Amino acid sequence: MIMSTLKIEDVAYVRFTAPDLGVMQAFLEDFGLIVEASGTRLFARGWGPAPFLHWTDEGPPGFAALGLRAASKADLERLAEQEAAKIEPLDAPGGGYVVVLHDPDGRRVEVVADQAETSPTPLRGAGWNTAFATPRVSQVKRTGKGPAHVVRLGHCVLNVADFRACERWYKERFGFITSDEIALSPDVSIGAFLRCDRGDQPTDHHTLFLLQSPKGRGFNHAAFEVLDMDDLMAGHSALKAAGREAEWGVGRHVLGSQVFDYWRDPWGATLEHWTDGDRFTVADGSNLASLEDLLAVQWGPAAPPTMA
Repeated sequence: MIMSTLKIEDVAYVRFTAPDLGVMQAFLEDFGLIVEASGTRLFARGWGPAPFLHWTDEGPPGFAALGLRAASKADLERLAEQEAAKIEPLDAPGGGYVVVLHDPDGRRVEVVADQAETSPTPLRGAGWNTAFATPRVSQVKRTGKGPAHVVRLGHCVLNVADFRACERWYKERFGFITSDEIALSPDVSIGAFLRCDRGDQPTDHHTLFLLQSPKGRGFNHAAFEVLDMDDLMAGHSALKAAGREAEWGVGRHVLGSQVFDYWRDPWGATLEHWTDGDRFTVADGSNLASLEDLLAVQWGPAAPPTMA
């Protein structure tokens, strides 16, 4: 077992650059985020407690950084000492502190702690009646129209140049556990779904997925959890009505099990809506899976070539 410097709690945010913040803001609002503009920066939060989930600076279009959340400033101090890095104030909503690292591909990784949370907006779905349980009685179901309600950022997927090198780097520093490793053969693997080590506390099937891709190194996608299935479908309809670019969905994955719906922002970056994903503890261990498992769906359309 790899001994890590710290055990991160979750993904905190994804950071981008874009040449037109007004165009980005309009897309993010259609996607279901709450956007605040500040000069040459946009911060978009969800309906949960995180101060922001998506950060855009003005500039040429691209992916700028992955944000990971540590449990405390003490964790950052330990990380900074090991990496010969600095702890600095985080100049963003919620404040807190940040240590900036770069992974083996040169990708910027911002590890944050002590961010002040916002007051989450109360949200509640109307409930589901099934053939075996009918909790909704004397109440009609009206899902409403409009964008989905993004609650939190669930995971980020990165295309990497060397899977094993990147896997080792992220595990040694942040305590990730493999949920499913993507094996081409008994001796060759090209990626893995990695979850946080929260001990007995259940955590998402994956917070980070590293994939050695023919596309080379770069950003693959970021996935935002919405309220529920109705909310995801309402969001799908709203994005379609707004003329946004759909990539893949709606369907249910095999690995992770979540219902998914992928869209592209105005500069081609893929953002996902998801709901109803698997959750595991440290005791649930790790599995091997195939490339076919990675791209398979339990129901829904087959993966397009852009996702392979």
